[in-house]
Amino acid sequence: MSDTATTTSQTDAEQAPPPGPRKVHSQATTRIVVTVGFAAIAALIIFLLMGTPQPDARPVSLGFSLNSFFVWIGGLGPILQIPIVLAAFAVVVVVLLVLVEYAPRSGTRYFWLRLISCFAIPFLAMMLLRPYQNAVIYVILIALISGGLLFYADYRAREGAGYLYQRFLFLTPALVMLLIGLIYPAIATIIQSFFDKTGEEFVGLENYVWAFTNPEGFWSVVNSIIWALFAPIFATVVGLAYAAFIDRARGERLLKVFVFMPFAIAPVSAGIIFKFVYDYRQGDQIGLLNAIVVAFGGEPVPWLDTTPFVNTFLLLFVFVWAQTGFAMVILSAAIKAIPDEQLEAAQLDGASAWQRFRNVTIPGIRTSLVVVLTTVTIFALKVYDIVAVMTGGRSNSSVLGFEMVNQQQRFQSYGHAAALAVLLFIFVSPLIIYNIVQLRRQRQVR
Repeated sequence: MSDTATTTSQTDAEQAPPPGPRKVHSQATTRIVVTVGFAAIAALIIFLLMGTPQPDARPVSLGFSLNSFFVWIGGLGPILQIPIVLAAFAVVVVVLLVLVEYAPRSGTRYFWLRLISCFAIPFLAMMLLRPYQNAVIYVILIALISGGLLFYADYRAREGAGYLYQRFLFLTPALVMLLIGLIYPAIATIIQSFFDKTGEEFVGLENYVWAFTNPEGFWSVVNSIIWALFAPIFATVVGLAYAAFIDRARGERLLKVFVFMPFAIAPVSAGIIFKFVYDYRQGDQIGLLNAIVVAFGGEPVPWLDTTPFVNTFLLLFVFVWAQTGFAMVILSAAIKAIPDEQLEAAQLDGASAWQRFRNVTIPGIRTSLVVVLTTVTIFALKVYDIVAVMTGGRSNSSVLGFEMVNQQQRFQSYGHAAALAVLLFIFVSPLIIYNIVQLRRQRQVR
């Protein structure tokens, strides 16, 4: 009977027609409509942001906005602020949970609940974010198109109506935070980089030309490249050496604590410690490095003012000292994950310790090496504290992270600061993309 059922199911499967062209055409139509809708929303947002504001126009809102809400809370006492914020957050969460629970159900009432909420949520969200001047039409159009796209895509979803709606509501808080905290500031920074220091006059690529020609911008770019090239190599090599020698050694845990301890120290603290190490002054030396030089009959050296590149590598040493513990922990865990059978087989084949390390250990921890290298490189490109504490960017020791803040806070040059921020983003992006590609390849292999 089992064979008969199997034969019947196979016959039915063979006779079942493939997905018809109508279904494929329906999915293609949905994609086209959604793509056109997103393009329309993007165009409306661009027109909204690029439109010339009219100072005399009255803001249009729902009578209150998030800005007025926070202003009102700011005038209250601390004892009242916390419960009010928690209550407002609880109301939003409860509304979302109710919609997630009831709206995806089948039935006429739930159909209208989904339809109304699809249009109401985008409209309320945009009106609460800020009051708009002469932009009510844009807000209504964006809300209508957004709600229409959500309802249309959800209604035609292969999983059934309510699936995409529920999924979107779950993702909405994260998407809003991502939009407000990351995407919008990134776009605003890119736009700001093409304007002058006041942000009013368009100057094109002048800020980027300044970054590669002016001494402050030029040395910050050059030093950041040096940090990105040498810091991850030194930190990874030293961390790998520690991981290989300390692994299975007597007192392994205690030794790893000592190596990892600098990573737990704040970068400001590390900068202060090594600022005393490199200290230079006339007379008695309190800096450890110059005290050693003087003890051997030499003259004290102004280490942090020695150029070219000497002070940069001395600052880089502080960063490597702090990051070595991070590299050691990751690589040590990767080494322990290598099967003992592979090392024993290589030893039986007559491989020396160095050959086992080079031909078995290194290939076995390749993914971890890539993660450590890219992560430390990103940390090196974003370094700020060490440079700010130890040199303040003097003597051509500045880096992109420090000079970006310096141009904005000290010189009030927002165009230069934005251009340096964009350059920093350009340097970091390939590393992030490469890291993501490697992780995806690793998942495919698994």
